[in-house]
Amino acid sequence: MNFQQLRSVREAVRCGFNLTEVAHTLHTSQPGVSRQIRELEEELGIELFVRAGKRLTGLTEPGGHVLPIIERMLMESSNLKHAGQEFVAQQSGLLSVAATHSQARYAMPVAVQEFRAQFPNVKLHLHQGSPKQIAQMLLDGEADVGIATEALGDYPQLVALPCYRWTHSVIVPPGHPLLDAPLTLEALTQHPLITYDTGFTGRSRIDEAFEQRGLQPNIVLAAMDADVIKTYVQLGLGVGIVAGVAYEAERDTQLRALDAGRLFGINLTKLAVRRGTYLRKYVYAFIESFAPTLTRAIVEKALGDEVKVSHYEI
Repeated sequence: MNFQQLRSVREAVRCGFNLTEVAHTLHTSQPGVSRQIRELEEELGIELFVRAGKRLTGLTEPGGHVLPIIERMLMESSNLKHAGQEFVAQQSGLLSVAATHSQARYAMPVAVQEFRAQFPNVKLHLHQGSPKQIAQMLLDGEADVGIATEALGDYPQLVALPCYRWTHSVIVPPGHPLLDAPLTLEALTQHPLITYDTGFTGRSRIDEAFEQRGLQPNIVLAAMDADVIKTYVQLGLGVGIVAGVAYEAERDTQLRALDAGRLFGINLTKLAVRRGTYLRKYVYAFIESFAPTLTRAIVEKALGDEVKVSHYEI
């Protein structure tokens, strides 16, 4: 048994049982991948995959039981390397952070700046994506830390911890009628709305608020980031709903903001890491810089406990 066999099985599942794609991912040949899988099956005495001719079409029942063990073994192998690196090169390495646009643009800059000053020899890779993409990057080992408001708490393989609370704001051009009266959901339905795409930056709370009141909002444009929303609001295409942190009075001089926390409630941004992952010293440092409440002791306890995130309060 060797790690290449284990990687071949794991990647076969990740690549939807497409061995050509597996071979490309592992920088080897398709026959080589097939051989690695067969040799492992022979050693274990079970078939891991359902086959249609030479094609893999799914996992067998034994394969479904074995896959989590394979994933744990590969994770512990990675953890072993990271543990060694912790002592060989304590101030160097790579930190990969995955975040939504709103987090990367408005919430992370100060933490990134502090981190770069503290660990100048650590390479920082920043990936942007949807909350579900961020979760998948964590699960696949492509990111060490993930930051988003949506989705991260839905995966049992991830430890998602609360960072900070925030509310939405309604943004309009100067002189807009909404500025002259109390802000209500009913008033918002009288205007075309521009807000986040489904699954981004608290959009689910916006939808729930209208649905609970039996109202149908006229959402004419949905975007992944606040800068796009603000641009089209400035062009007069509609009323914007963005994260409150995305409005900067000094910069957004052509816009005005109304707090909408009373309408859409309080949102909670979470930071997630994969359960069972060995985190190097500088990863803990970045986490605490971004969310001072998440000390190393709290993160280590969460990684070691089979508990829900709700046990941790801001």
